[in-house]
Amino acid sequence: MIRINGELVKYGERDDVGVNRLIHSFLTAEQEKQFSTEGKDLDFSFESSDGSVQRVNVFHQNGRAAAAIRLLNTKVPTLAELEMPPVLGELASKRKGLVLVTGATGSGKTTTLSAMIDAINKSRACHIVTVEDPIEYRYERGKAIIHQRELGRDVPDFRTALRSVLREDPDVILIGEMRDFETISLALTAAETGHLVLSTLHTASAAQTIDRIIDECPVDVRDQVRMQVANLLQGIIAQTLVPRIDDKGGRTAALEILVGTDAVKNMIRTNKIAQLPTVMQTSGKQGMCTLTDSLTRLTKEGIISYDTLMRLSADIAEMESSTNAANA
Repeated sequence: MIRINGELVKYGERDDVGVNRLIHSFLTAEQEKQFSTEGKDLDFSFESSDGSVQRVNVFHQNGRAAAAIRLLNTKVPTLAELEMPPVLGELASKRKGLVLVTGATGSGKTTTLSAMIDAINKSRACHIVTVEDPIEYRYERGKAIIHQRELGRDVPDFRTALRSVLREDPDVILIGEMRDFETISLALTAAETGHLVLSTLHTASAAQTIDRIIDECPVDVRDQVRMQVANLLQGIIAQTLVPRIDDKGGRTAALEILVGTDAVKNMIRTNKIAQLPTVMQTSGKQGMCTLTDSLTRLTKEGIISYDTLMRLSADIAEMESSTNAANA
């Protein structure tokens, strides 16, 4: 099966022997040992002979080998090519603090972050260190020097990489995912010491992102972490991909954008997370918008259908109702 613009489509037939042979053909000897002998799932990037790169997850199901393969662009797209608003470029130009890109799996978080990193690379002579699992985009030489570290190949885990990254003289740090309390704590420490830190979380909204960060932490440090987030936050971009109906086809990103203004920081500090959507609705001049605002604009411009707007707006209303109940 292949997924085209979010929809699965049948793509020919291949028997178990053929699937098994294909999967094992792109495993290294070490990966073969981990997969076949140790029974581990594998997550890695693979470059084929024509130079194209895929992100691969290999796993066992029903006693057989299986794989999910994601095709990646060989060229990092620009923010303009992704039709991103100017505020993303402004966030990329910050010299310190925390910028988060959030969304479900497959919502384009890595692509958006890579475009932001490339914008820095083209405009600023600085040192960028990325910690990724696995490396997906490779950057062309610009004004910056970029070191990309891959989990499992260059460093064993996020914690080890982040403990050493501050000794590597970085200006910008990209963390593939803030997965647990220790990663969150190290990311906040890096941002506190004068670095720009960019990362991702699997959350659907800005308010949910703040809550997730706090909830991942032990109860006795949550107030401290809330203060750190309030002081360090530059912005949160929550995105989802929606089908286009215009001539370009494919999908486009609908965005919820929260900028770390003084009002936003104060709401985080005083734990008034439920009020953030109201601030985003009324702060368009600062580049903020809710997901509903973004969907409405895309509908008015004829980029997405009214049905898509109504379907996703219902999902948003349900999600906000659940979030408000949790914060009550």
